[in-house]
Amino acid sequence: MTEPTWRDSALPAAARAEALLAEMTLEEKVAQLGSAWPGNEQLNGNVAPMQDVFARGGVPFEQARENGIGHLTRVFGTAPVSAADGAARVEALQREIVEETRLGIPAIVHEECLTGFTTYGATVYPAALAWAATFDPELVERMASAIADDMRASGVHQGLSPVLDVVRDYRWGRVEETLGEDPYLVGTLGAAYVRGLERNGIVATLKHFAGYSASRAARNHAPVSIGQRELRDVILPPFEMAIREGGARSVMNAYVDLDGVPAAANAPLLTGILRDEWGFEGVVVSDYWAIAFLGSMHRVADSTGQAGALALAAGIDVELPDTLCYGKELVELVRSGEVPESLVDRAVGRLLRQKAELGLLDADWAPRARPVDLDSPRNRAIARELAEKSVVLLANDGTLPLRAKRIAVVGPCADDPLAFMGCYSYPNHVLPRYPEYGIGVDAPSLLESLRAELPDAVITSAAGCPIRDEDRSGFAEAVEAARDADVCIAVVGDRAGLFGEGTSGEGCDAPDLRLPGVQDELLTELLATGTPVVVVVVSGRPYALGDHTGAAALVQAFMPGEEGGPALAGVLSGRTNFGGRLPVQVPRVAGAQPSTYLQPPLGGNSEGISNLDPSPLFPFGHGISYTTFDYEDLTLSAREVPTDGAVEVSVRVRNSGDRAGDEVVQLYFSDVLAQVTRPVRQLAGFARVTLDAGEARTVTFRLHADRLAFTGLDLRRIVEPGTIEVFAGRSADDLPCRAAFELTGPVREAGHDRVLTTPVQSPGETSPVS
Repeated sequence: MTEPTWRDSALPAAARAEALLAEMTLEEKVAQLGSAWPGNEQLNGNVAPMQDVFARGGVPFEQARENGIGHLTRVFGTAPVSAADGAARVEALQREIVEETRLGIPAIVHEECLTGFTTYGATVYPAALAWAATFDPELVERMASAIADDMRASGVHQGLSPVLDVVRDYRWGRVEETLGEDPYLVGTLGAAYVRGLERNGIVATLKHFAGYSASRAARNHAPVSIGQRELRDVILPPFEMAIREGGARSVMNAYVDLDGVPAAANAPLLTGILRDEWGFEGVVVSDYWAIAFLGSMHRVADSTGQAGALALAAGIDVELPDTLCYGKELVELVRSGEVPESLVDRAVGRLLRQKAELGLLDADWAPRARPVDLDSPRNRAIARELAEKSVVLLANDGTLPLRAKRIAVVGPCADDPLAFMGCYSYPNHVLPRYPEYGIGVDAPSLLESLRAELPDAVITSAAGCPIRDEDRSGFAEAVEAARDADVCIAVVGDRAGLFGEGTSGEGCDAPDLRLPGVQDELLTELLATGTPVVVVVVSGRPYALGDHTGAAALVQAFMPGEEGGPALAGVLSGRTNFGGRLPVQVPRVAGAQPSTYLQPPLGGNSEGISNLDPSPLFPFGHGISYTTFDYEDLTLSAREVPTDGAVEVSVRVRNSGDRAGDEVVQLYFSDVLAQVTRPVRQLAGFARVTLDAGEARTVTFRLHADRLAFTGLDLRRIVEPGTIEVFAGRSADDLPCRAAFELTGPVREAGHDRVLTTPVQSPGETSPVS
C-alpha cells in the first residue's frame, strides 16, 4: 500500500501539512486545535488558575481523542510519576491516538520547564530571576540544552518556557519567573534559553504575549493600561529577540486585557504584530483556559463556541490545556457559516507543519520515550554553577568571607530547602498535594550546607519566625543564638507557591515590599544584639532593605534551586567568589516603589516636586565581590555616527584586588534630546568577564544605531539624529567612564530587520560573548 504524500519525510513540512489538511474532515481539523489533559479529572489541588472549576467539565480520554488531538498536556507534570512510568504513559497514550483514530496523527506532548523539567525527581534549577542575575547567556543556554535532552528522551516535544515578561512592578507574584526589568537583558537571556531548547529538538514557548507584567497594582490577571509606546519599547522587544535570535517556534498569549481588549482575542497583537510585522511562522497556543476566560472573566463572549471563534480569528491556533472552546460548538459555527473554515485551515496548517518538523507525520514514526536520570551529575553541575554565579553580594563590611568559629544560622529560610525553589519547581508546584513523596530531589538547606562547608565551626540554629505568619514566639530563641555567636547569618525571604499559598509565585502578589510576615521585626531585633549580622535574602522578588543597612553584609539570592545551599555556603565561606548582579533594583522603603530603573527624569527622585523619593537602596546591575575592579580608557571609534551606522565603544577593566573574580561590564546610553521622553539611561550591552588578580582586559561593544531606536510621536520606531551619551561601569548608578557621540543624518525608521543585539569582544576571543 502506498503511503500518503503527507507521510513522505523528504517533502517540505509545509507541503506535507497542506496534503494532510486536504484529507481531513472538519471534525478532524478542529480536533487538531484542541488538547487533552489525561489525569486532570483526578484533581488534587490547582496547578493552573481555576483548574478545579474547569476540570469538572472534562471528558474521558477516549472521547477526547475520538477525531484526533493536537496536544497532550502534562503527562509527567500533573501527579508524581517516575521517569519510567511517565515514559510508559506517554507511549500508551500516543499508541491509543495513532491506533484508534482514522488518520493516526500523534499528539504534541508539552510540559512546563521554567526551573527544569517539571516532573518528579528532575533537577530543580534556579528560578529565572537567578539566571538573569548571572548575566551569562552561554550558561543559560547550556542549562536549557540539558533540560531539552531530558524532555526529548522522555517523549516530550514542547516546553512552556521561557517567561519574557519585563518586570514593571516588584509586587507582582510572578517576578521570580522573569528575567528582570530591562528588555535587553530579558531578550538576550531569553533568546539563549530558547536556543538551548530549540537546538535540542524541543519547541520553546514564549510567554506571556503580551503585557502581563504591567497589570494594575501588580495583581495577577488584572487589566493592563499601558500605552503603545511602552508596549513597543519595553514589553515587546524580548519576544522579538527570542523569535529572531533564538528561533522560537511557539508563543503563548497573556491572560490580561490591553486597554480593554483581551490578549486572547487581540488580532492586532497576535496577527498584526506577531505575524504581519515580525514574520512569525510558528504556532500560537493559549495559556491554560485563556480562551474560556473570554467568556467567564472578560465577558466578551457569551458561549464557549463564540470564545473559540474570537480566539481563532485573533490568531490562537491551539487551545490548552483541554478542549473547551475549540470543540463541537466551533464546528457548528463553521458549518453554519458564522466562522470561515479558512480560519480553521490556517491554524491547523500551522500545527501540522510543526508536527511534520517534529517527525510526528513520518511513515516510520513510533512513540519513543525512555526513562533517563532526570537529576544526573551533569544537570546538578550546571545547577550548581548557575546558583554560584547568581548570588549577589550587596554590601559587606569585611565580615565576609566567614572566619568566625561560633556562628548562629537563624531565620525561617535557614533550614528550608524549599525556599530555594520557584513556584514552577515540582517540589513547590505539585508535591505540596502529595506530602508522602517528600521533595523528590537531594537539596540540602543552607544550615546543612554551612555545617558541611565549615566543619570546625560551632553552628547553632533557630527559625525565629515563620515565613509569613505573624508569630513572634521564636524571636527570643533566635536573639539568644545571635548573642552567643561571633556572627549571625539571618536567612529570610519567601516560600514560593500558587494562588495565595506562597509569598511569591503565580497568584501570590504582595501588598507592599516589606519582607513577608514579621521577618523585618526579627531582623531589627537581631541587629540590636550587637553581633555582626549577615542578612541573606532568599526570595522571588526584591524586598525593601533600607531599615537593615546596619547589617554587616547583605546578600541576595533569587531562589537558587536544589544546589542553592552548597552554592551559598561556598560564597559565604569564601571558597568561591560572588559574581551575581541585580537584574532588578533593591528598594529602600516598602512604599516608595515600585519603580524600575527605566524612567525619564520625572520618574526618579524629583525633589521640590514630590516628597516621595523612589531611589533604590541598590541599583539595577549592582553587585560586589571579594575583589575590586577599576575602569578606565573609554574610547569611541567615531564621534559622528550616521543614523544607519555603528560605533565601537571600548573600555579597559582591571581586577585591582588580590583574588580572581568575575565582573559584569555594563554599557548604558542616554538620549540627550528626543521628541518623546526617554529613560535617563538604558542598558545597551553587557559582558561577564573573569579576571585574575591584577589582570586587565579591554572590552569592546559594537553599538549599532538601531539599538538606540525608540517609538516616536507617530508610533513608528525611529533612529533620530542628536547627541548620545554612553557610560560604562558596574551598575546603572556606578558608571565611572563616559563619552558622547553625534548621530547624524536624517530620521530613519528602524523596522523588524533592525539590529537587535550589541556584540561584545575582548582580547583573545574569536566570537562575541553576549
